[in-house]
Amino acid sequence: MPDPTTDSDSPKNVLGGPLEDCSHDPKTGFFRDGCCRTDDHDQGRHVICTRVTAEFLAFSQSVGNDLSTPRREYGFQGLKPGDCWCICALRWREALEAGVAPPVRLTATHEAALRYVTLEDLTLRAIDVD
Repeated sequence: MPDPTTDSDSPKNVLGGPLEDCSHDPKTGFFRDGCCRTDDHDQGRHVICTRVTAEFLAFSQSVGNDLSTPRREYGFQGLKPGDCWCICALRWREALEAGVAPPVRLTATHEAALRYVTLEDLTLRAIDVD
C-alpha cells in the first residue's frame, strides 16, 4: 500500500479528490511548483494550503520562522496577509493550539496532513467548503 506522505502521479487532497494548486503568486510548496505536494525529502511536511493572516505571520515569526521578511538570496519575496502558502502540518497544529491557525483550502491540502491534524479541525477553518 502506498504511503500517503509521499508524492505520487496523482496526489490527493484531504477530501479524497485531486490535489489542487495552492498558489503561484507567490510560488509555494516544498517543490516551489504551486502545489502542497510532498515526498520523503520534505521533512517539514509542507502540506496544508493556507491563506496566511497577520496573526499567523506574527506567531510564526515568534517561534523562529519569519515568513514576512523577503529573503532575496532564496528568491523569497516574503508573505503578506491574504497570500496563500503551503505550511508545515505541525506548524499549523501549533498555531491551532495557540488560537491563530490560518484558514485552510481543503482542496489544495495534501492528504498527508491527516497524519498530524484532524479533518474536523481543518474543516472548521476551511475557506473552500459550501
